[in-house]
Amino acid sequence: MSELTLMCVCVCVVLMRACVCVFQCDVVMNLSASQRCTFVKNTPDCRMEDGFINYLQLAFCLLPPNLTPLTITFCVSYLWFIFSSPSSFCPNLSAISSTLRLTHNVAGVTFLALGNGAPDVFSATVAFSRPHTAGLAIGALFGAGIFVTTVVAGAVSLVKPFTVASRPFLRDVVFFMAAVFWTFVILYKGTISLGETLGYLGLYVVYVLTVIVSAYIYSHQNHSDYGNHCVHSTTLLGWGVLQEPVQSSLCVCVCIDSEYSPLLPYCESTSTILMNSLNPVDSRTWRRKTWGWRTAKILKMPLEVLLLLTVPVVDPDKEDRNWRRPLNCLQLVTAPLVCVLTFQSGEYGLYLISGLFPVWALTLLFGLFLSAIVFLTTTNDQPPPYHSLFSLLGFLVSAIWISAAASEVVSLLHMLGVVLTLSNNLLGLTLLAWGNSIGDCFSDITIARQGYPRMAISACFGGIIFNMLIGVGIGCLLQMFNSEPVLMLEPEGLLTWVLAGSLGLSLVLSFILVPLRSFHLDRAYGIFLLFFYAVFLLVALLTEFGFIHT
Repeated sequence: MSELTLMCVCVCVVLMRACVCVFQCDVVMNLSASQRCTFVKNTPDCRMEDGFINYLQLAFCLLPPNLTPLTITFCVSYLWFIFSSPSSFCPNLSAISSTLRLTHNVAGVTFLALGNGAPDVFSATVAFSRPHTAGLAIGALFGAGIFVTTVVAGAVSLVKPFTVASRPFLRDVVFFMAAVFWTFVILYKGTISLGETLGYLGLYVVYVLTVIVSAYIYSHQNHSDYGNHCVHSTTLLGWGVLQEPVQSSLCVCVCIDSEYSPLLPYCESTSTILMNSLNPVDSRTWRRKTWGWRTAKILKMPLEVLLLLTVPVVDPDKEDRNWRRPLNCLQLVTAPLVCVLTFQSGEYGLYLISGLFPVWALTLLFGLFLSAIVFLTTTNDQPPPYHSLFSLLGFLVSAIWISAAASEVVSLLHMLGVVLTLSNNLLGLTLLAWGNSIGDCFSDITIARQGYPRMAISACFGGIIFNMLIGVGIGCLLQMFNSEPVLMLEPEGLLTWVLAGSLGLSLVLSFILVPLRSFHLDRAYGIFLLFFYAVFLLVALLTEFGFIHT
């Protein structure tokens, strides 16, 4: 035990002449292979209580040391599997927005922003709620901010040079700079109080109000200028920016061509509707795709079927609002079970009422009773008046699924950091930030190629403001409820300041250079942004591996 004590970092707390030795989990790689399993099992810092799988015990206890490269390969593949999983957030959030009769501007900065930024927000929330993984959240939020404002914005400028809307662009940059400065101050202090945490949420409320007021003023001015003439070429969407009408690749469903509709009306049986609803493969799409896409689809198919079984989806863009009577009734049984068995790793679902009856069994009986009532009082071809309530259930189950996936991602990245001796900041700004942002990158580039670069650049800045303010605010609030009213946020070395400084510098440069260029973003500016990110990534790697130090 003397070798173990010498190699690990010990903090002695003198109390009643007693000394408590606190071992840091990241020193496990300094031990011999035979000691690592015992160390991981007995060290509190190595515990992963919020996830379903203890990946550290998987790496050091279940698998032999010579299979470590295979373990890393498996973990990276598992991360890709989680990041590429489909989400049912957008249709349900769109249905909730239409049911509440929200305007495009309010829906864009609230529900639809949550739909597009759910992986980032939940990952940051989970990471901030654990003291030993807060660096992952900081790295992911700052890293995603730099990636989106440089790589994504630069790619959009390269694909389709355009002139950005001046006032919305300056508004988003100013609010994002305020959020980054607030975070920088809190990291410099090393603590965050309840008032400062609520300040994050308050700043986002101010941002939402600013978007709404700006949209109202612009709409009023437009009405005054053009009188009663309607403007058909543009419409006000998303983050309050004047945009051309386009189907978003994120939240708008593609309508089925009329040529595939049946010539004569027919009625499907209940069993046929159920089987078709649980089929995640479109035969026409399957025939057009390559073998690589088909292989990936087969691998993801079990998860997609599981989501179809458990997540109700109400789609306001469809004529029947995606009403599937047998499937929706089945989801009334499975969705509550997912909630109680997934939330907090099933801690509440396994609880015994009066020490006898488990909560999950009571939930199952309630779901069966509710499902029977709905099945007996509805028909296959007509959605019930309360069908919109299924969107709330779908929203709740989607949030719990994404939260569970975020917990697994954070635990998995923490294990990779321990095995590869990498800091949480570096893993956050690379794997976690890239995984959460790569989908937005391709979507924005696609929108720009279709001729709508303003919408793409608006999504770049509007989404990351939501992710940072809500992710930090909710994550810190959850940790405060579970521990102390004042949290310690200690920066993990020089790399934290490199992240914060680089993001702040990129925003300041955008705030200065874009107006000097008359708000025109051309290919030269796009190349400059990509070069900036390459330099930042090089400096971050050099800092991580000790070539740049204080």
